[in-house]
Amino acid sequence: MTKVYKKNSGNGMLCLYLGRRDFVDHVEHVDPVDGVLKIDPSALNGKKVWIQLACAFRYGREDLDVIGVSFRKDIWIKRIQMHPFEGTKPPNTPMQDALLKKAGEQGHPFTFDIPVHLPCSVSLQPGPEDAGKPCGVDYEVKAYITNEEDETDEKVVKKDTCRLIIRKIQYAPNELAPGPKTDLNKQFITADKPIHVEASMEKELYYHGDPIPIKLKVNNETSKVVKKIKISIHQITDVLLYSADKYHKCVLNEEFADQINANSTFEKEYRVTPLLANNKEKRGLSLDGKLKDEDTNLASSTILLPNMDKKIQGLVVSYKIKVTLMMGGGLLGSLTSSDITAELPLVLMAPKPAGQTSTLNRLNSQ
Repeated sequence: MTKVYKKNSGNGMLCLYLGRRDFVDHVEHVDPVDGVLKIDPSALNGKKVWIQLACAFRYGREDLDVIGVSFRKDIWIKRIQMHPFEGTKPPNTPMQDALLKKAGEQGHPFTFDIPVHLPCSVSLQPGPEDAGKPCGVDYEVKAYITNEEDETDEKVVKKDTCRLIIRKIQYAPNELAPGPKTDLNKQFITADKPIHVEASMEKELYYHGDPIPIKLKVNNETSKVVKKIKISIHQITDVLLYSADKYHKCVLNEEFADQINANSTFEKEYRVTPLLANNKEKRGLSLDGKLKDEDTNLASSTILLPNMDKKIQGLVVSYKIKVTLMMGGGLLGSLTSSDITAELPLVLMAPKPAGQTSTLNRLNSQ
């Protein structure tokens, strides 16, 4: 049986229904947020009922808001008056028709269109001692009862509200770019000839949890020896909304005991897999937005439309791979050693699931 996401207000007068909590950003358009709000008008006493969708960036602990400093910045917010309803109702979506069967006669459909320029849901992994909601970008659907149209959210009492966090997510595109390749020559002062390094991948985009094959070719024309190979993957998060911070987090670091002798060639494919499970203790690591305590993964790479304003994204995530040849020292030991590093860009995303309409089909069959 497919789960229907629902949340009641403390006073029992409102109940919010959603058939899903993940809404896909297809880059050129975003899935509409289509739900149903059940309203019991018997005790409203002339009060109005509103529903809103807000995209906000949270960058501090919620319990510190009492000192008068806001740690939540709204990026985008849209409100619809649900009772008494004003405006023109769009046709119901198939999802809303299915939810109305659950909500009954007091159910009222609502639809929000998310602009394409808004960020995807991303959260920063908290430290073990951190409490409250994590920092990051989140989306919240919230229904509430107010006396006046211009009354702000902060004045609404908790029992008159119900809310659900949703996620705006991106899946990997169908058309993939060709894989990157890096060529470099390193010339040592003590050697007549260079060492040539070529690192490449078959494609630039890989799915979360899948092994990433990296091809390495080395032509060592020097008298130096490569003692071992190190491969590391780094997550770079640009925090653009409230400051110009940049976080570099190493999410994978593996060493391979392959030795490349002087005046020799070497060719090998390495397979590495960056996983959140191996990075649970790293505070400030970017993750795909979480819903309660559900498992998530490393944040997907941010895909932007051309000419899109990066600042409104709040957090922009990218990855790079470093392939390092760790050189043995010469006559003077480590003083004359000089490691060689080749870098490759990496796009990390989730695959588009098959049969995205299956949730709706199961809802209708109940």
